Amino acid sequence: MQNAKPRLALAIGIVCISIFPILVKLELTPGLISAFYRMAFAFAFLLPFAIFSGKLKMPPTKYLLLALLCGVLFGSDVAVWNIAIQESSATQASLLTNLSPVWVGIASFLFLRPKPKTNFWIGTVVAVFGMVTFVGFQFFTAMDFDRAFIFAVLSGIFYAAYLLISKNTLEKVDVFSFMFLSLFASSIYLAVLCLWANEPFTGFSNAGWGVLILQAAVCQLAAWFLISFATKYMRATRVSLSLLGQAVLTSIIAFLFLDELITLQMVIGGIILLFGIRITFIEKRLALNNIFKS
Repeated sequence: MQNAKPRLALAIGIVCISIFPILVKLELTPGLISAFYRMAFAFAFLLPFAIFSGKLKMPPTKYLLLALLCGVLFGSDVAVWNIAIQESSATQASLLTNLSPVWVGIASFLFLRPKPKTNFWIGTVVAVFGMVTFVGFQFFTAMDFDRAFIFAVLSGIFYAAYLLISKNTLEKVDVFSFMFLSLFASSIYLAVLCLWANEPFTGFSNAGWGVLILQAAVCQLAAWFLISFATKYMRATRVSLSLLGQAVLTSIIAFLFLDELITLQMVIGGIILLFGIRITFIEKRLALNNIFKS
C-alpha cells in the first residue's frame, strides 16, 4: 500500500501529458514559443501561491543549482520535442522521445545505485518491442534522419538526464520548491532561446492562447507535480518506462477527437508495451507466475 499513492500519481500524470502531442500538432503556435509559454504560464500560476503560502523553501546551494539545471534540461526536452513533432509526424517524434528509458537504464547502470534489476531490462526489451509493433516495422524503413529525427532523439536524452538528476534532487528538495525553481529556470532559458531565434511572442489566435494555457495548466503543472511526486518515491528507471504508456493514451485520444485510425496492430503493440511496463513493477526476480499477480 505504501507505493499506491506514487503509482496513482504517476498514472494520472501520464494521462495529463498524453494530450500534449495532439495540442502541439495543431500548430497554432511555433514549437519553440509553445515550449516557452508552457513553462512561463505554469510559473506564473505558481508564483502567487509561492509568495503567500510560505511553502517555497530555498534548498542548499548544491541542490538549488541542480533544480535549476533540471529546468534547463526539461526546457530543452520540450523545445526540441515540439519542433520534432511539427517538422515530422507525432508518431516518429513520440517513438524516438520514448526511447528515454533505454538512456535512463544505461546511465543508472553506469553511475547510480541501486542498479536496474533484471526485470527492468526484460521489461524494457518487451516494452520497446511493443512500441515498435505499435508504430509498425515498416515505419523504420521510411524514417528520415533529418533535423526532426535528431531533435526527437535529443529530446529523449534530455529527458533521461532530467529524470536522473531530478531523482537525486527530489531526495533533498520538496516537490513544490523543486517545481518552482525548475520552472523559473526553464522560463528564463527558453525566453532567451526564443529571442535568439526571433520567435513571435504575440499575434496568436484565441484558440492558440487557449492551447498555451491548457498546456501550462494540465500538461505541465498538473502532470509534472504528479510525476515529480512519483519520481521522489519510485525508481527513475520504473518511472521512465511507465511513461511509454503515454503513446498508447495519445493514440486513443487522437482516435476519439481527431478521427485518427486505430488498427489491430496498434492494439497488439499497445498490449505488449503495457505488458513490458507491468514486468518492471514486479519486485521479485522474474517468474511467469509473478507477471499476472497484482
